[in-house]
Parts: sequence; C-alpha cells; structure tokens
Amino acid sequence: MYVFLNNMIVPEANAVVSVYDHGFLYGDGIYETMRAYDGIVFMFEKHLERLARSASFLKLNIPDRQYIRDAVYKTLSANELSDAYIRITVSRGKGPIGLDIDLCRETTFVVISEKFRQYPESCYQEGTRLILAKTRRNLVEAVNPKIKSLNFLNNILAKMEAKEKGAYEAVMLNSDGFIAEGTTSNIFFVNENTLCTPSSDAGILDGITRDTVINVAKKNGIEVKEGMFYPADLLGSTEVFFTNTTAEVMPVSCVEDVRFGIGEITQALRRLYRKEVERYVNELRAKS
Repeated sequence: MYVFLNNMIVPEANAVVSVYDHGFLYGDGIYETMRAYDGIVFMFEKHLERLARSASFLKLNIPDRQYIRDAVYKTLSANELSDAYIRITVSRGKGPIGLDIDLCRETTFVVISEKFRQYPESCYQEGTRLILAKTRRNLVEAVNPKIKSLNFLNNILAKMEAKEKGAYEAVMLNSDGFIAEGTTSNIFFVNENTLCTPSSDAGILDGITRDTVINVAKKNGIEVKEGMFYPADLLGSTEVFFTNTTAEVMPVSCVEDVRFGIGEITQALRRLYRKEVERYVNELRAKS
C-alpha cells in the first residue's frame, strides 16, 4: 500500500508522522472521506469545498484544490485502485508542545486510499440496528460540527455505547434533546410519506451523501422536511435509514427496541442514489 505524504508517494511503512504533530497531540486538523467509483471520485468538488470550509474555521493552511486532486488520483494510481475508499487528512503539523497555532510552520498533508470493501448485502436486505446514545453531540458553540475535525472523541464515546449494546450505529441528540446525527452518519426517517431529516440547526455535519439523497428525493416527487425532531418522532416513523459516503443509503431495522420494515421510500432512494452515482461517473468520464 502506498500513501501520499506531504509532497510524495511513499510506501505505507515510510508514511510516518512526528509525535510532535499537533494532529496527534491535540486533534488539531481536518479530514474528508470519499469514494471512487470506477476510477472517478464521487462529488469531489463538494468534498474539496467542505475541506476548505473546515480549514477556514481553524485558520489552517491547506494545499490548493488542483494539488489535492492530483494527490488523490496519484494515490489511487499508485495503489492500482478504481473502486476505493479515500481519506484526506490535514493536520496543523509538527511544532513544540502548546496550543498556539503559530508554533507549527507547515501542515501535514496525507492521502490514504484503500480498496473499497462493500458492506454485507444482508445489511441492506435485513437492515441495521441503532441506539439512542446518552452521549450528547458537542455544542455548536463549543466545537462546530461544520468542522470535519480530527477531534472525534465525542463520536467515539457514542460509538462505544452502540458497540456495548450490539448496535451498528448510535443516534446522538443535541443539548436540547433534538435528534442530531449518527457517529459517522446522517439520520433519515419517513413519517406519513414525508422524508424527514434533522436540519443544520440541530447541530449536524451537512453530509454530502445527505445532500445528494435530499436532492434526488425532491427530483423524484418525494416530499422532504428538514427540521428539529425529538426521538419520539423517529421512533414513531415507518421507515428509518442513515447515510454516509461508504454505506450510501443504509436501511435500519431497529432503533432501541422499536422495529421497522425496509420500506418503499428507503428502497427507492437506494436505487436513485446509485443512479445518481452512475450519472455522475459517466458524465465526468465523457468529459475526460
């Protein structure tokens, strides 16, 4: 396996970062995860826009977009991958111990690509189990979820809860008790044939898969409501699913002890999302 580190492709064994890197010491950095389908990175520009947004919140210098594009495709090529999981990481970089961002002169830039490992088909056919986490989502005023940061302890604590209860994912609430998001996902549910999902006001990361699902739903006549929802709204729905880059549209069969069927809207959105991926890939390939 090869990794892009700072300005070159290196073997995984040589892809090392200093113990004085502030990403390691303080979680001071940002990241993006993406998928490549048949050699094309899906929604690449949107991921680059979000990476730039995260960097601006942290006053973090990142390479320009063309440099990042080239680095990603060089990493895919070096690993001879076409269907891949990709992670871009940018940390504050190496510097003396301390919280002052000016202690670090250069950022650390890393691109990892791995062969994509498909989720078991049984997850899509039978659905996954979720819990309602006791761990609350960080306050927006404390750590803004619009920053896709390396500081992930909040999510890890909620994921630990899910694992202890034998669930795949945990639904996190915000400080006011409204549904926010999963540990690595956005939450959707269907109520009276309306597709519902927490709005950005609930304190969520506006997932790119989430946005894609909302757009294809609206284009195909499915009513969408973004808003503030309590757990009772979720538990009283007829269908539940979550979205993220790797799982795409993942059906949910159980939240806590409440069971759900894999409904028509969930199944339709799985198909529509994949069609959107195919359209995007074919369109970009035709331009190249």
